[in-house]
Amino acid sequence: MEFSVRRLAADAGTLFSRAVQFTEEKLGQAERTELDAHLENLLGRADTTKHWTEKIMRQTEVLLQPNPNVRMEEFLYEKLDRKVPTRANNHELLGESLIDAGHEFGPGTAYGSALIKCGETEKQLGSAEKEFIHSSAINFLTPFRNFIEGDYRTISKERKLLQIKRLDLDAAKTRLKKARVADARSAAEMELRIAQSEFDRQAEITRLLLEGISSTHAHHLRCLNDFVDAQASYYAQCYQYMVNLQKQLGSLPSIFCSNNNAPAASSSASISIAPPTLTPAMTPALTQGQASPSLNELRGSTGPRRARVLYDYDAASSSELSLLADEVITVSSVPGMDSDWLMGERGHQKGKVPITYLELLN
Repeated sequence: MEFSVRRLAADAGTLFSRAVQFTEEKLGQAERTELDAHLENLLGRADTTKHWTEKIMRQTEVLLQPNPNVRMEEFLYEKLDRKVPTRANNHELLGESLIDAGHEFGPGTAYGSALIKCGETEKQLGSAEKEFIHSSAINFLTPFRNFIEGDYRTISKERKLLQIKRLDLDAAKTRLKKARVADARSAAEMELRIAQSEFDRQAEITRLLLEGISSTHAHHLRCLNDFVDAQASYYAQCYQYMVNLQKQLGSLPSIFCSNNNAPAASSSASISIAPPTLTPAMTPALTQGQASPSLNELRGSTGPRRARVLYDYDAASSSELSLLADEVITVSSVPGMDSDWLMGERGHQKGKVPITYLELLN
């Protein structure tokens, strides 16, 4: 018990001595031992590295996950050492909506088919984004975080210890100056030598750790290259997906694919009213008079011909083919088929179409 009390008293005295030295330095009443210029430069470099590493980490996390609530949730799961729940990203959610809408409108229609193709591509983009985020988290964010939570934390610990040793050294110098009797002066000189030795040793340890920042920079440079490679691969993959989608949409009816590229109507153009949608039941009334040359040619055609659709037409049964105004399809006559109908083809889709909805092309 006596030993513990003495040690506790000695520790308390040391802490008090450091506090006094620190306060007098702040008030300008005591001298302070300055670190050498090389060590000061290394300390400044370490602080700069920590500052920018943390900032790059934060901005990268925002890039990979823009939603702050989701970032906080993932952070909590990570701290609790629990698996982050799998969730669909925005591309995948959009893809699912597009696919569901395509099936609702009908995969056999141009619009429904286009919705499904776009939805499938969006889901591919979502999977590519997840892979990019996963790769970036492992190869880029994790090494940066390891530096902050590992190497720099060790540097900070040794740096604080160096500050303590410096305070002890300066306090010993102050006691030596105040010593008057020979015995007190001899004891103060011995204490100063010990404090100087401990300070020099701690300064060397801190210097060696700080010089390792160069290796940290080299490692972070490799991680940065990996991040850039992952970005390049991700964007190239997304570009290829979109090029493939463009080709798929290009195989759909021409009117559907070219709507966005059609020239804008002139502001001085007159407004025309679209003709009403016709039905096959109206055909006799239209054909009681002399039939147009186009209709006569269509009825008399024996081989496949190209025809332009005049009006939209919704198929009434599975044997018919839905039509979009201004699209071009292939038509042909089939023996035994009603004269008011032709067999129409659009890509892999095939079905009956009303002849009054068509205009033969040369």
